[in-house]
Amino acid sequence: MIEPFPFVSVSGSPYERGRSYGAAVPDRIVGSARFYAGQLDGLGSSTTLRRKLIDEARQGIAAFDEAYLEEMRGIADGSGVPLDAIIMINARTEIVAKARLLANRADEEEEEDEADNDGCTGAIILPERSATGGIIQGQNWDWQPECAKTAIVLRVQRKNGPDLLTFVEAGGLGRHGMNEAGICVTGNYLRSDRDYCQEGVPLALVRRKALEQEHLALAIKVVATTPKACSTNMMLSQDKGFGIDLECAPDEAFPILPEDGLIVHANHWASPTALAKLRETGIASAPDSPYRDWRVRNLLNEPRRPLGREDLKAALFDDFLSPFSVCRPPRPGQRGDITASVAMILLEPAKGVMEVAPLPALNRHFTCYGLTGEPFATEKAA
Repeated sequence: MIEPFPFVSVSGSPYERGRSYGAAVPDRIVGSARFYAGQLDGLGSSTTLRRKLIDEARQGIAAFDEAYLEEMRGIADGSGVPLDAIIMINARTEIVAKARLLANRADEEEEEDEADNDGCTGAIILPERSATGGIIQGQNWDWQPECAKTAIVLRVQRKNGPDLLTFVEAGGLGRHGMNEAGICVTGNYLRSDRDYCQEGVPLALVRRKALEQEHLALAIKVVATTPKACSTNMMLSQDKGFGIDLECAPDEAFPILPEDGLIVHANHWASPTALAKLRETGIASAPDSPYRDWRVRNLLNEPRRPLGREDLKAALFDDFLSPFSVCRPPRPGQRGDITASVAMILLEPAKGVMEVAPLPALNRHFTCYGLTGEPFATEKAA
């Protein structure tokens, strides 16, 4: 059995929360820091360039929410990992991509970058299709399998807003999760010709900010209007009974509404409005995205009965055309790295629970984490 993700619960001021977090899982935070430093090593990034990119991220984070930097300082002090490394973990998408762009320009490469990205296939089941009468949301997080040893589930108990529960890379403040107000946020990567033409808030912190909101409308506003450096897709729902997908260019968001009580999204642009206004540039790194989306949608539409968490699990376990499948076993990526579905995450906000399985192509054991109480193992998925 593959080891479940550690659970960390924190409270207090941002700095106090961060320090408790860092002290709880220092080895995993060291692993995250080492992993992303290695990404920059592989690009031949100089110390000067790293410092410049991290300083730019620091300034952007401070302008967005100074409390996030305080939380990161606490993580650094609690774990013994330098603050620059914690900033790197939280802004890793943007920092690594900028370093890669600069490396490509220095090498005078004219071909389009085909870097492997954390892909993902996600879905939302609306109440009219749900066996419980509530929202069920989930996704596979596709990235590099060593991150199964550097991720955690974090519960943040807050004094000035709803508590939140998030699956995150150790040292990070947010990724996929839900909050006490019943809001769920998951996300996956998109690419377009507008990427890295402006500065923006790190995507992980946009998700964290959305998870801090008390109302879905405010979470939608955060995702849709916060400037970003690159494209992304974010799926949001609230247990009152609504879900939405936002395909985001750096400077514009394109909403996709539910159809037949479902939203499904992989890693290609689907909004007709978006496709009329920008150019898709992600097909080289996610050529399997169209049929992953199609497979999950069909598998969820196939049962002639209300859908539960087990139905969403079954769809996300799909191995059609493996290893380029919804549930991705470890396989070589385009740059020689190994990629895989690192985790399957299921959210049921009305119950305040998140089920997570590490490396689901190799393991069907889930752990259930909650906004209250301690985690516990659930039955092995069929």
